[in-house]
Amino acid sequence: MKQLIPIMKYFYILFFTFSLVAQQTRKVDFIQCDALVQLDFSEKTIKGKVTYTFEVLSAIDTIRMDAVRIDFKNVIINNKEVAYKNSGKELLLFEGFTKGKNTVSFTYEAKPKQTLYFTGDFDSAQSDNFTAQIWTQGQGKNTSHWLPSFDDVNEKVIFNLTVEFDKDFEVLSNGILTSIGEYPPLSSDNKVWYYKMHKPMSSYLVMLAIGNFEKQTTRTKSGTTLEFYLDKKDVSKFETTFRYSKQMFEFLEKEIGVKYPWEVYRQVPVRDFLYAGMENTTSTIFSQDFVVDSIGFNDKNYLNVNAHELAHQWFGDLITAKESKHHWLQEGFATYYALLAERNVFGDDYFYNQLYQSALELKQANSYDSIPILNEKASSLTFYKKGAWALHVLRTNVGEKNFKKAVQNYLKKYAFKNVTTDDFLAEIQKVSRYDVVSFKKNWLENPTFNLEEAIGYLVQNESVNQLVEFGKTNKHLSNEALFDKFKTMIQSKVYYTVKQEIVYETQNLTEAQQLDILKLALATNDTKVRQAVAEVLSRIPLSFKNDFETLLNDPSYITKEIALFRLWTNFEADRDRLVAMSKDWMGLNYNLKLAHLTLAIVGSNDHAVAREKAIQELETYTQLPYEASVREPALETLIKLGKISDVVLEQLIDASLHHKWQFVKFAKDNIRVLISNEEIREKFILLRNRSNEIQKERIDYFLKETA
Repeated sequence: MKQLIPIMKYFYILFFTFSLVAQQTRKVDFIQCDALVQLDFSEKTIKGKVTYTFEVLSAIDTIRMDAVRIDFKNVIINNKEVAYKNSGKELLLFEGFTKGKNTVSFTYEAKPKQTLYFTGDFDSAQSDNFTAQIWTQGQGKNTSHWLPSFDDVNEKVIFNLTVEFDKDFEVLSNGILTSIGEYPPLSSDNKVWYYKMHKPMSSYLVMLAIGNFEKQTTRTKSGTTLEFYLDKKDVSKFETTFRYSKQMFEFLEKEIGVKYPWEVYRQVPVRDFLYAGMENTTSTIFSQDFVVDSIGFNDKNYLNVNAHELAHQWFGDLITAKESKHHWLQEGFATYYALLAERNVFGDDYFYNQLYQSALELKQANSYDSIPILNEKASSLTFYKKGAWALHVLRTNVGEKNFKKAVQNYLKKYAFKNVTTDDFLAEIQKVSRYDVVSFKKNWLENPTFNLEEAIGYLVQNESVNQLVEFGKTNKHLSNEALFDKFKTMIQSKVYYTVKQEIVYETQNLTEAQQLDILKLALATNDTKVRQAVAEVLSRIPLSFKNDFETLLNDPSYITKEIALFRLWTNFEADRDRLVAMSKDWMGLNYNLKLAHLTLAIVGSNDHAVAREKAIQELETYTQLPYEASVREPALETLIKLGKISDVVLEQLIDASLHHKWQFVKFAKDNIRVLISNEEIREKFILLRNRSNEIQKERIDYFLKETA
């Protein structure tokens, strides 16, 4: 019984807090936000003047607005200054409002620890290399760290942002850019960008992106303007980065059956973004990692993320899940419609193979992931991929026509509102006699994934059927029969995933048979199939060397990297030639440059000067202005090679203070291992003596932790 009291107390606090939020949305409706914000890059601060229009629907004692670590002044309701309370998490209003329409205005200032990020070097903004950027990432409810707003997604507001910043930058926000003006006084180096929305949205979708951007535009058949932004140094990559964007937009409008619900759609990449992309209303932010050239497109393109974030403009932005347990209504839908859009580009084989691969992932996750879709604690894999699978099952069983009609009705009925799973299933029931109760139980409330049932929805596709049957039949064949089967199939027109599987399976053949099949695989000229050859052949026979070397010329930075390492390992006499050959290679996120430097460092002792120069050059890639996606592999390489200089230690400390949590984890994990070595521990102590206060505090933290 002793445990019951604190548990009940915790439950009461949680329930009471939730009740307050739910109660406010029933009694108060915030309608519009007009905000002028000013950003200071050097101080990493934001200040602003905000006016909210709201309607009191019924009597309420306290009106709450989420505001984390924000300072307020001049709080005025209906033209009269009022008393207020700032809890550090909320702005609480007690007086001055009446039933009906009201306005509240205030000025504020904040130095956010998250959600609003200042990256790069402001002083180099006019250079051709790296520029300062400012951008937001609300992630569900965190806009209240930089703009007093509402963490409750059920409070939807029309947000109109006016932004003042340096005139040499481009400033992006939600909605239509109505005008750009000089900021008074005229001697100021700033401009003002005026953005306007006409429909409401949840606060987490409010965005800012500021940088040295170049813009291209196009117009869809239905009249929507599409805006594409890139850093000015990347203007040659517009086509390859945004390839198929217009086609996918027009496809999704037709497939969903509801016109794009906003007035403009823009997309902008930023450096060191926390995730792949974020579907801010009208204005998607995505990772700079997806800005690619024609070769990089084959390795890592933006298509899936592009379609996913676009689908969210309907599923998530237009209609929003009432609570976290219904999160699949956003992520499952966006994942599935992104696959449908990619199907329109790449065809049925691609679509069904993607579903098959996700089915294998979900089956494997059964052993450790036991939380169903309809649970706020479900994993991303469950919300995204199992959610997409649930929709595929539903669409297949009720029929494409009925499914489209239900989705269309669902979106129109709940436009600019919040929804639950039952709201969606009710629309399915209206167009079909399908048993949604059993569907909900089997697919949304069942923690396991039934692979056999899932495959039943895929085997009508020949390539998936071949993959499913592959393992079943191969184990019963003799070595010669297996070789003949592979030889026939690798030269046929089967989908590339089947040919990849053949390449991987050649490890069960004799060496001579394997090499025969691999030569045929290279002859397919399929980039992915040829990459599989590079992956599977760790020991390269001399007789196959010339064939294997052709991989160095493939239109894939990943294939080139694998082939370079394989050849360097297998043929010692060619090492100097390979290092020299790769000297000017850059690759995707500098993967080929890092590979070249790695080989130069581990080369023969006859090149001590060149090796030291390579170490120093690799150290430069551990530092700003390079992104975490470059700095992390550079640091990892130097640590693995035992080249742990003061630069490496300093950059690990810097990385542990980074805003990108993945990079922070990498740094912390490595520091904890390294600092246990007495010699390196002494280096950290010496480094502390010449560090700034923030770095000293961080080093002290690790020293105490491992004392």
